[in-house]
Formats: sequence, C-alpha cells, structure tokens
Amino acid sequence: MHPNPSSVFDHGETFLARFKQDPYSDHRHHNLYYPFASLDDWEMANFLLKSKLSMKLIDEFLSLRMVRQMSLSFRTAKDLRARAELLPSGPRWKFEVVPTAHPTKQPVHLYYRDALECIESLFNHPFFADKIDFTPFRLFTTAERVVRVYTEWMSSNSAWEMQSQIPAGGTLCGVIISSDKTNITRIAGGGVAHPLLISLANIKMSVRNKGSSHAFLLLALLPIARFTHPKKRMCSVLDARLFHQCLDIILDPLKKAAAIGRMMSDPRGNLRYCFTPLLASIDCDPLLVEEYFTACALFRLSGVSHPYWRDWPFAEPSRFFTPEGLHHWHGEFWSHDVQWCIRGLGDAEIDFRFSIIPPITGLRRFPTGITTLKQVCGRTKRDVQRFLVVVIAGTMSPDVVIATRALMEFRYMSQAPSLTSASCDQIKAALQEFHHHKNAIIESGLRRGPTTGAILEHWRIPKLELLQSVAPSIEQVGSPLQWSADTTEHAHIEVVKDPASMTNNQNYSSQICRSLDRDEKCRIFNTAIALSTISSQRNDSGEAGKEEDDGDEYDEVGDVLSDLWTSQRKQTNFFAVAAQRLASVTSYPRPLRTFSHGSTAFRLNYDPSLRRVPIDDVAIIFNLPDLRPALADYVKREGEFAQNFHKFGPRRSGEGAYLPFTELQVWYKVRLQQKCYHDPSVVAPAFTVHACPPNRSSKHSGQYDFAIMNADEGCVWPSSGLQGHTVVNVHLIMCPASPKGLIGPFSNRFLMYAQRFDIVPQGNNEVERTTGLHVLKRATRRISGVTSTLGDVFPLDQLRSFAHVVPRFGRIADNRLTSSNCVEYSESFYLNKYFDKDFFYAIS
Repeated sequence: MHPNPSSVFDHGETFLARFKQDPYSDHRHHNLYYPFASLDDWEMANFLLKSKLSMKLIDEFLSLRMVRQMSLSFRTAKDLRARAELLPSGPRWKFEVVPTAHPTKQPVHLYYRDALECIESLFNHPFFADKIDFTPFRLFTTAERVVRVYTEWMSSNSAWEMQSQIPAGGTLCGVIISSDKTNITRIAGGGVAHPLLISLANIKMSVRNKGSSHAFLLLALLPIARFTHPKKRMCSVLDARLFHQCLDIILDPLKKAAAIGRMMSDPRGNLRYCFTPLLASIDCDPLLVEEYFTACALFRLSGVSHPYWRDWPFAEPSRFFTPEGLHHWHGEFWSHDVQWCIRGLGDAEIDFRFSIIPPITGLRRFPTGITTLKQVCGRTKRDVQRFLVVVIAGTMSPDVVIATRALMEFRYMSQAPSLTSASCDQIKAALQEFHHHKNAIIESGLRRGPTTGAILEHWRIPKLELLQSVAPSIEQVGSPLQWSADTTEHAHIEVVKDPASMTNNQNYSSQICRSLDRDEKCRIFNTAIALSTISSQRNDSGEAGKEEDDGDEYDEVGDVLSDLWTSQRKQTNFFAVAAQRLASVTSYPRPLRTFSHGSTAFRLNYDPSLRRVPIDDVAIIFNLPDLRPALADYVKREGEFAQNFHKFGPRRSGEGAYLPFTELQVWYKVRLQQKCYHDPSVVAPAFTVHACPPNRSSKHSGQYDFAIMNADEGCVWPSSGLQGHTVVNVHLIMCPASPKGLIGPFSNRFLMYAQRFDIVPQGNNEVERTTGLHVLKRATRRISGVTSTLGDVFPLDQLRSFAHVVPRFGRIADNRLTSSNCVEYSESFYLNKYFDKDFFYAIS
C-alpha cells in the first residue's frame, strides 16, 4: 500500500440516509412506496415505466377491465409519469445555450449534468461497497518484489505518483470519460447523438465493464452543430473547438475538485477527502480560424486552441489518452491484417478454409467465409481472430505469416486483465517481431490502397503506430483491457438509442434526458426500497441493538443489491452446483451428472443419449473395434470401486475379453467449465465436448471434439500448461449400466474412449516458428502387424479443457474437405491456441 493511504475523516451520509432527505420522506414513514400505494402498485408502475410502451399503449393497458379491478393508484399514463416525477432523483439535468464565435444554422443547445455529482453518486453507491479501491498499491509475483504485476488503475505508477502529490489522507477518484457519435434513427432519418459518458476508475474493472452494473453514467449530450462556414474542412475545426468548449463547461467542477479536493461519502458512509484527476479519455480558439489552422497544419496540429484538459490538474494527454482495443486493435486487424490475408490467399480460398474449420459450440462459424461479411462489428472481428492464423498457415510467405501472427499475439497478450513487467517485455517483443518481418507484406504486394488498389510502399498507419504506446501505458495506467470502448459502445443502446426510440422524433436530446431521468429514479427507488426493507427487518427482529460483525450485514445487503444491479441472465456456476449436489445424500442419481475435479467442472445431461446398449453394439455405432479390449484393460487397472489415475499403455486384453458388465449408457456431449486464468474466483463460459456418432437417418455427420487430458498427476492445469497433459480426441462418453436397483461394479464413474494426438517437435522448439502453434499427429500402436490409432478408456474426470484442433491445409486446401470430415482425412494438425484467450494464456 502507498505510504500516504486514503483516510476516513468523519461519518458522512450513506445512500439510504440521502434517500431519507427527500422532501416526501415523511410520507414514507407510513408508506415506504409513496407516491405509490403498495409494493404491488409500485411493481406494476415500475414495469410500465421501464417498458417501451408508448403513453397511448399504457393508457390502453390501464383501461382493460381486469387492470381496472386492481385498484391501482394511477389510471392514466400521464398520472403514472407525474407520480414518477415525485421519486428521489439522481444528478439533475441542466440546459445551456452555448455561444459560438462563428454562425451556425441553429442555436447550440447543451444538455448536461454536474460531473462531480455523477462521480459522487458512483462513489457513494452501496452496490460498489466492496468493489472500490481507495489507496494505490503495488503487486508483485513473489515476496522478493522482483516482478511487478499491473491490473487495476490503482496498481499503476501514475496512481502511485498522484497519491504522493495530494494532501495526507486524501483519496484519488479517477475520472473516465468517453464520447463517440452514434446513430439514433433506424433505416432513415439521419438522427445522430453525441453522448458523453463518465465513470469512476476506482471501481474494479470486472464490475465497471459490465453493462448491467450501470457504472457508466450519461454525463451530457454534446451538441452537433452545423456551421455555415463555406469550407468543409474549417467546419470540422469549428466542430472540434465546440467539442472542447462544451467539455470545458461540463468538466469544470471536476477540475476544481482535482485542484482543491472535495469531501465525499463512500459506500459505507465514511467521509473522504477526494481529488478527481482525469484518468482516461476514450474519444473516438483564435477567431481567425483559417489562418490559425494553416499555421497549425505545419506542425500536424488539429487547430484547437483551448483543449479541455489545459487547466485540469494531473491531466497529461500522454497518459489519459489510453490504448483502446475496440477501435485501435480490432479496427486495425480488420482494415489491414485481414485484407493482407484475403489478397494473399484469394477470396475463394480463404472463404473455403474458414468454411471447413471444425465447429465450436457457442462460437460463431463462417460457413460462407468472411469476404462477403457486411456490418462487421467488434464481436465479428474477434471471432475471425480465433481462426485467422490457422487459416493462412502454409499458403503465404513465412515472413507474412510471422508478421500476422506476431500482431495477433500482441493483441491477445495486451488484453489480459493482469500483466507483469515480464508480460510487457513479451508485448514489446511481439511488436518488434512484426516490424522485423513486415516488409514481406509490401514485397508480396499485399499492402494496397482500399479504393485504388495500388500497391503502397509505406507504413503510415495511425492505428499501427499507436501500438508502440501500449506497453508503456500498462505501467502508467494498468491493464489496457479496462479502457476498451466495448462497454461504452454497448451503453449507447441503453442511454441513447432505446430512449430515442420512444420519442416523437422531435427534440431528441430533451426527451432522452427525461427518459433517462425516469429510469434512474426507478433504479434508485428500487435500491432504496430493498435497503429499507432489510433495515426494518433487522429492527423488527431486535438485531439492531446487538453487537455483531458488520460484515454479515454488508453481505446481506450485497446479496440483495446483486439481484438488482447485476445481469438477470447469470452464467451457471457448475462448481457451485457440483458442491451442492455432492453434499446431498440421496437427491441425485449417482454418479453425479455435475461434478468437479481440480480446476475443471463437468456437466452431463440428466438422461443419457443411449440407454443400456450392449457393448458390442456401441462399438459398431461409434466405429470402435477395440472398445471391448480397451474396457477390459481399464477394468484391470481400476479395480471394482476404486478411482485410480490412468495413462495410455499397451493393449493387454483380447477381442473376446470378459467384462463384469454387459451394457453401457452413452452420452453424446459433456460441458467443461474452468476458472478464469487470471482470476480463479471467476468462472469462465463452459465449452461443449461432443462425442456424437454419425446418424444416417437424420444425415447428421457426427462430431468428435478434442480436449486436453491430464497424463501426470503431478502437473496441474492450467498453471503447468501442456506439461504433463496430452491432446485427445474424445470418441465416446459412457458409464457401465448397473442391474436395476443395484450398484454395479465400475458404475460409479463416467468413462470416455479417447484417441491420443502427439506433439511433433519443430527443431529445437515445441511450436512451429511461423504460426507459434503446436503441430500434432495421430499416435498409433501396432498389434499383430496392424497399425491403428492409439486409443484407450479413461475416467472422464481426467479431462481438463476443451481444445480446438484444425488440419494443416497446406498450400491449397483439398476441396473435398468439409467441417465434419476434415479431421478424419487429414494427417497433420495444429493445436489452435487462439480460439479462447484463457487457453492462449495457459499454453503460451
């Protein structure tokens, strides 16, 4: 921790205390839901206020006979909205006409809120009580403090330096602002808004970057003026000046607080002395504008004479203009990297290769390729990144592949939520590797103008140039992941586009502000009701006067607020489900369908896909002629009710080997869930491993997925990487069927039949130099002079992770291949580490 830590100066006001200062708080002593009659009345009002129904449709709904019988406190939409205006408000909206030195077609109207009040509302919100950092800190990988770790902004050098410059006991409240124009009309109309969002950098990035947390507030709707200057370029300069002029007005309270400080209450109600430096600006004046711009152009300046940060203490553009992944990295990838690859392979070849990549359940496929994609968004660009390296391998110049792969590794490493000083060196090395090999792209004629198609022999690409600032910025402001515009771009839907869709298409700004004000009042009221209910319950039970651990109270409050302020579609935590079912004695069938082992949780369907099928029939269905011998070998290694660790070995049993069971239950898939690589307290999305045979009647071609299997008990996934692990192709998921009403031998554990794929050494390295990927081949065994693929039966819980294996297509991909048969008819493969970032970090 910093030697000058944040201190508590006095007891301030909690969120609930401020709520009780509302002018109508006296009414709520008798009716908590005032101006509504009851909880049911409020829930109906809240639903209608947050719905996208027009006032006419709300009136029609309220006029229904059944609704009239509910005795609601409001009868019309107008009455409903009037009551909503009586609810406690957040930071209030302001309106101002901004004077301009040059004429515009219409007056310039600015709608905004007090920026300091917005920061204070976030700083005081109870949902963020255990999700805010107050004091800068330094993390190291070991007690020797050799390798530094950079995560949140508070772990960065700039936070440490700023804390040293403010008075003793002061608290830094880092300000994040984001602005970008967005369309608010569909199909036609040309409506455009320019929202300015604000957030607090102290909030942990895992919370702040979730849209459901509402951690980014709409601070202002910046005006989009139409200047009458005859020269279009000068109009752009005037627009830029107006932008900075408006930000000067909006951000003035934050500048004053950064200079002299401001007492603010934290989520616990403690008073802290806060300073508000500008941490991140995510942005997508002399009167003789033409002469001034001409002079600025000589120095490649924009012509803005009074930038908004000029009088903001601690504001340094080289720091607060942070790297931005969505537009800078992914935008550069699509505009340049992908275009180089399309020109190198040709439209038909690259589309065909993308179309035959083995599918991954839950991830986007490209059955028609990528060259005809329209409206390519950030998500699509990320999906293409998962496969591009394996697609171009073996067909373009090795130097071109290396350059493309180096940029890919740069992006993946830079998006880690936690980075060390060693990681920064790796990021620099990846960028340097690109620069070392980039000339091959020009020499191959792949860098061309987007419109003329002429070969370009220079590297004047602004987004590419910005990459050199990424590694230094990590030390200054923490992980670049937290500064991505993904969250703010998505927030535009909630704070601009949805409210605009409910307007009458006139005076968008004022109606958007009214709509957002109502939504915010509803959220505040819901939160206050929940906290008041908890408080009254504790008072009624007599717990208020008891001495007890405050942590229990905050845990209870946190659980309630999580229901209100987090996504309603929560990801299933298979680890928690497995622990709950393991504690149950008789409620669930054994073996448990949901269970965990180490860092991996497993989930199978309650009912098997095939019930009680004879072993030899299963061998025919799944085309596994050695299934019976493999099961017999497993039985010999295992013991009836033991749970041993198994490895690949020689085949010791014959085709007619005896087994203590005759039938199998078969599942076609299992879901594997892991914990996030950089934060084991967070579960990652689950991947599905299929072991589904072909079905001629439904023309289903079958699917056998790959996985990482533990082959050495002393190695732990993912920290050990591939050491002590092997790549397997799962062909069968099964459990021996017990006699009805009995627990049979070997029926206490799910099993799988898996075929091994070995890593092919590449000279002195394990990975191929050009692609940075492991090359695989089928492992084989020879029995009685016959060579076959090496397969064996293993406990299912030895799987550790889903794996994506793609054939090496060579210079020209065989046009007979499909996404379902490409593995079967190929001999050499790549272990694609780019399909998932956590997998990339584990094996890189």
